[in-house]
Amino acid sequence: MKDQSKTSVSSVSSVVESSARRPRAAISWSGGKDSCAALHRVQRELDVVSMITMFDEQAVRSRSHGLRPELVAAQAQRLGLAQFIGRATWETYSDVFQRLMHDVAGSGVTHVVFGDIMFDEHRRWAERMCEAAGLIAVEPLWGESTDTLFDEWIASGADARIVTARAQFLDETWLGRTLAADMGPEFARLGVDKCGERGEYHTVVTNTPLFSAPLDVTPGEVVQHGGCWALDLIVGPPEGGHYQSGGSAQSEGSAQSEGSVRL
Repeated sequence: MKDQSKTSVSSVSSVVESSARRPRAAISWSGGKDSCAALHRVQRELDVVSMITMFDEQAVRSRSHGLRPELVAAQAQRLGLAQFIGRATWETYSDVFQRLMHDVAGSGVTHVVFGDIMFDEHRRWAERMCEAAGLIAVEPLWGESTDTLFDEWIASGADARIVTARAQFLDETWLGRTLAADMGPEFARLGVDKCGERGEYHTVVTNTPLFSAPLDVTPGEVVQHGGCWALDLIVGPPEGGHYQSGGSAQSEGSAQSEGSVRL
């Protein structure tokens, strides 16, 4: 689990062994707890200046968690990070991400942080994407116990709400719940990995010690799509003190345009 190569580093401390200055880095940002936990881990060793997020072809929803672009932008603003955004179909995802890596490298970044915990194919993909652009992939959570990482997340004082739940494991009542210590035994009883590493659930971070201010969100529509429940979250407090439904949760787009943009 601790093997290293020139394009991938699990132990973050090894990144700065030969440099007095923190290397400039970007983070692959889903908006959820794992990418945020990875960011927490590298704060002292890396100068993280930007985030990379993949969206659908029209940049209406993020690919991994189905988040609105304004929600991800609000997270970036609270973290003080520039945004690199890719727009792609699932079929063109890797090609667009690869082009985006060259844009990231062109900004002076040398390292890209990922929140992978397990599954070798995920790590190999990250390494391959970075290597072609001359970047180094950093995996600060790699190989660690998801039980431990869940407990660390709770202890950190950060907040993450569940925005998708795989219907095979969790019903729609889990949507909108903030991760808490008492969920651990419930997850175990239901056969759910504490960090949702088999896709049982995804989250959105609404507060962290790294944010300049908490992120207010309003629950919107709930839909079931592709075997998953999904909750739409809208940036801002509810109007008139009441939650209002607005917009649709993640669905597959049909537009053919693709590309990338830096914000």
